[in-house]
Amino acid sequence: MGERYFNPSQMSLAKAAFDHAEKLVGRYYRFGREAFRDYRYDIRTLAELDVHEIQEGAFAHLCRYRYEKKGFPDITRSIHFYRVCLQDNRILDAVERANSFIKFAPLMLYIAAHELVHVIRFDGGLFDFEAPQEEKNREEEIVHAITRQIMQPVVHHDLNLVLDCFSNQYKIGDLYH
Repeated sequence: MGERYFNPSQMSLAKAAFDHAEKLVGRYYRFGREAFRDYRYDIRTLAELDVHEIQEGAFAHLCRYRYEKKGFPDITRSIHFYRVCLQDNRILDAVERANSFIKFAPLMLYIAAHELVHVIRFDGGLFDFEAPQEEKNREEEIVHAITRQIMQPVVHHDLNLVLDCFSNQYKIGDLYH
């Protein structure tokens, strides 16, 4: 598949999806929007990704990076930072192949909420990022279930189509370290 990238309108919709997802996920976990400042993550699109951040078969790919932070006096602390790596080409292909049944905005909202749940669960120690693949597969099912619960307050026709069509067909959040 050739590399296709989000256009400016789609980039704007993706940003709006993550802003909305932060509110929904925050409500689910019962913390305010300001709490997301404590989670170290960023979002990149395909045009901004390094080669190891590109993942076939997933709409988004979560990478974790470790930084050593020097403290005072001479204390080193390891800090984790997460990167949500959006796979523009996979997302655009799914929307295109769905022949207008699946809309870009609701798909992006689902992807955003899904990835934020991963960030919270990893950062909070609820799941080990370094777990064996079999455990990661089970975790993916748990995160899908949580994401579906998070989406319930905003469910509408277009989002229902996303939930129905893509829940088992694609890997929304492949894990990489």
